[in-house]
Amino acid sequence: MLKFREEIKIYVSTKPVDARKSIDGLCALVSDYFSENPQCGSVFIFFNKAKDKVKILWWHANGFALYYKRLEKHRFILPRNSYETFEITQAQLHGLLAGLDFSLMRHFPEISYHQYA
Repeated sequence: MLKFREEIKIYVSTKPVDARKSIDGLCALVSDYFSENPQCGSVFIFFNKAKDKVKILWWHANGFALYYKRLEKHRFILPRNSYETFEITQAQLHGLLAGLDFSLMRHFPEISYHQYA
């Protein structure tokens, strides 16, 4: 399981990429898709067209790290709005990698009891 600091931003691109791309190719896409510096410390997530492969790129201390996962029978569940980029939480990232519909994952609202019935 991937674990990042709480303040790190996690960006997702639903635009399909060639799964053969390595770190250099994905760095170029970070600049194009997210208008960010690949070394900014954020996490960038890319999927192939079939949505059965994911690559996660981030700058870690003194170099790039690349995480790759391939599903054997299923597909990653992404929002229906294709070709967009958006930000997710770390909990949503773990749900996404587990094969869950992360868009349904929300925190429970905070409850404040001021009166008791």
